[in-house]
Amino acid sequence: LLHSDRRTRRRRVEPAATGSVAMDSDYGAPRELSALQKARTLYQPELPPCLQGTTVRVEYGDAAIAADVAGAHVISHAFPHTYGQPLAHFLRKTANVPDATIITEHPVVRVGIVFSGRQSPGGHNVIWGLYDAIKAHNSNSKLIGFLGGTDGLFAQKTMEITDEAFSSYKNQGGYDMLGRTRDQIRTTEQVKATMATCQALKLDALVIIGGVTSNTDAAQLAETFAESKCPTKVVGVPVTLNGDLKNQFVETTVGFDTICKVNSQLISNVCTDALSAEKVILGEEVSMSKLTIFDITKQICDAVQARAEKDKYHGVVLIPEGLVESIPELYALLQEIHGIHNKGVSVENISSHLSPWASALFEFLPPFIRKQLLLHPESDDSAQLSQIETEKLLAQLVETEMNKRLKEGTYKGKKFNAICHFFGYQARGALPSKFDCDYAYVLGHVCYHILAAGLNGYMATVTNLKSPVNKWKCGAAPITSMMTVKRWSRGPANSQIGKPAVHIASVDLKGKAHELLRQNSSSFLMDDIYGNPGPLQFEGPGAETKPISLCVEDRDYMGRIKQLQEYLEKVKSIVKPGCSQDVLKAALSAMASVTEMLTIMSSPSFSGQATI
Repeated sequence: LLHSDRRTRRRRVEPAATGSVAMDSDYGAPRELSALQKARTLYQPELPPCLQGTTVRVEYGDAAIAADVAGAHVISHAFPHTYGQPLAHFLRKTANVPDATIITEHPVVRVGIVFSGRQSPGGHNVIWGLYDAIKAHNSNSKLIGFLGGTDGLFAQKTMEITDEAFSSYKNQGGYDMLGRTRDQIRTTEQVKATMATCQALKLDALVIIGGVTSNTDAAQLAETFAESKCPTKVVGVPVTLNGDLKNQFVETTVGFDTICKVNSQLISNVCTDALSAEKVILGEEVSMSKLTIFDITKQICDAVQARAEKDKYHGVVLIPEGLVESIPELYALLQEIHGIHNKGVSVENISSHLSPWASALFEFLPPFIRKQLLLHPESDDSAQLSQIETEKLLAQLVETEMNKRLKEGTYKGKKFNAICHFFGYQARGALPSKFDCDYAYVLGHVCYHILAAGLNGYMATVTNLKSPVNKWKCGAAPITSMMTVKRWSRGPANSQIGKPAVHIASVDLKGKAHELLRQNSSSFLMDDIYGNPGPLQFEGPGAETKPISLCVEDRDYMGRIKQLQEYLEKVKSIVKPGCSQDVLKAALSAMASVTEMLTIMSSPSFSGQATI
């Protein structure tokens, strides 16, 4: 266990402005860098053409609605000031769009930025991109970082971002330039403290870097500011290592590419060591099929036995961290435990308050799992998944079942023996990949464009990410258009039932990426098919590789919306008074058919409404 004591390097961080609080900390202190880290600080991320230069060109689309048709009225009622705002597309200099808004005047601005979420590789580059954009448009503008995450935001603990302060954090992992804490701006007191900070520091904008929960908080903050006529604009940035902030506007999050690559190497090393093949378990498949813990155990045992019959006594099973919340009986047990927690019952007495069936399941589980299930839930009411050793539970159950089969004679292979690994923290502090460096830096620039356009309650977006940077499309979408209203909940956020929120995106079991996995599942199970990508590459072979889930899906939603608008404009230009009867009839017939089909697809009962 390696432990770093931050107290060994302390320096005083001066207040960024009147009203801020001085803080003893080593946040923002120059880092001691390795040769590779020094080389990475020299890498200059690319910018797409629409962000180059000092003129901001923005084209506004139609008012954005929520994909959750049934919940749209709930969302619009909860966010009257920020729901239904238009999409924004940022244009390159050569774009020929007559009604585009061109912003050439860039007054001095003061912008605050805060980390609100778990460390994700590339987070620092959002700060860098925003800083460079602010200074490029007006050198007198200020970027103010909040120290210690949202707690520092409430307490007005700040440092001004400067070239000198940021020099050793370019293209680096971690969040240690500013730090993070409780990762929420939710309660009335927290929102009031945030508004007081923004007013005291005279902030023109507040940029919140985080995932689904943080961006839900950002949307609520933007609504509250608009209602209170607070001039500070709120902007969200999709940064989370889980890659679960995904919707029609957000193709992937900063950090997910790095996590995929680092974990791929770690898993490949284990595979090579075991001369193994793999079986992948998806929580979404378990949930959809309502598989019990015993069903999953049987699946793994059957796979072990089938491989043993081919004289293959090796294999690797990949288990998602959130699997425990996808197994019906364990999910129900967790919910009952959390309910008892909320009643103030001490951990020692929770087991005696369980219902008969829950008590029976609880007593069946190994002691180490019982202890972990009793841990107090996270701030969003979800279980502490990283502390629940699901892999060890499954290993023990599989070993018990294989020994039983061995004794009964139904399995004639070698004795089953499992070695468990948990890859929960190894990748999140990694040096960000080239993709994440570019993506985060570009998002930082987009944040400035959003501010320059005077937009509030928006998330910075970049689409067409599977293409080279010079083909990326930059824009902004209202966070409220990404919200849904849960009518039931599996796992976290039971308290959000009936409330609008940006929710975690599950694996799309109808998507191209899952279909590709499904087509190859038999080969992955029985054949020794694997490759080792090696360490994360910053140049040369492998440096430009992107996750399959990003590359196989056609997710340029913003681009397709713009293309549709162009088609509609073309129709309007053709079908005008004076056009022929044949042209008019053809247009009416086509439009009647299209509108009928779209009306059906847009209804709440249409099963495919959530597919992107």
